[in-house]
Amino acid sequence: MTSRLNPYLNFPGNARAAMEFYRDVLGGDLKINTFGEYGGDEAIKDNVMHAQLETSRGFTLMASDLPPGMEHQPGTNISISLSGQDGDELRGYWEKLAADGTVTMPLEKQMWGDEFGMCVDKFGIAWMVDIVPQS
Repeated sequence: MTSRLNPYLNFPGNARAAMEFYRDVLGGDLKINTFGEYGGDEAIKDNVMHAQLETSRGFTLMASDLPPGMEHQPGTNISISLSGQDGDELRGYWEKLAADGTVTMPLEKQMWGDEFGMCVDKFGIAWMVDIVPQS
């Protein structure tokens, strides 16, 4: 799996409907995981923790519902996602993006098995880095 860069959208509780709409518009295969699948808070168990739409044209769109406590601000509800299996490459990107920026979630192993972190770079751009374990 090569590393890739794609948009990641955040929604205030309607990520499933939005991603189903985008699937209807763009076609493709939509995979959705809920917070409940990973032992999340009962109040948000049916909300989308991660959704990924892959199309035959090579488009990838990812999204999630915002967890409680995170404010939804339309127009600023997009992040750039870097993901793949090349841990060294992705950690290098992480270090450079986080330098002189703000780490909002440290890059570390998560409950779903990946290393994942979030930061805002020195220019105010939100980034997510996800390192998928090698199979």
